[in-house]
Amino acid sequence: MPPTDHDQSIADLDHDLSALIGYNLTRVVGVVRQDLVKVLAEYDLRIVPFSALSIVTQKPGISQTLLAEALNVERSNLVQIVDDLTKRKLIERGHAVSDRRRHALVATPKGQLLLQTAQSAVIAHEARVFATLTEDERSILLALLQKLRFGSGAPTTAP
Repeated sequence: MPPTDHDQSIADLDHDLSALIGYNLTRVVGVVRQDLVKVLAEYDLRIVPFSALSIVTQKPGISQTLLAEALNVERSNLVQIVDDLTKRKLIERGHAVSDRRRHALVATPKGQLLLQTAQSAVIAHEARVFATLTEDERSILLALLQKLRFGSGAPTTAP
């Protein structure tokens, strides 16, 4: 669909800002996040709990401390997320074999099934949101974002 007069006037309003990478990233993240929130709501999930469930499923027995680091959230904030996922019987807390004082987190079969279904919806969401990009452009964008994420000295993961 060609841009409307309204779209053009909005583009003129932020013309100077649109030359900034960070500004464009922020705007794109807003669009992606807004749609992702809607997609995950269908599964009664939010972005960080979805990410937590994904990591716990990939890394059975992960400690809460390591999960908090992977998600780049405060450990105290993660407790509420883990409590919610546990109450919903999506994950279970056990004790780590190496240190019984630490909690080891494991996804339940119910959690694994929910994750599998939600991940399919998230993949469809990304295909829809990034539909204007070719497959090569998506690969390049992902590579550039990962280069910035892992090479900038910033936290290596985010929700």
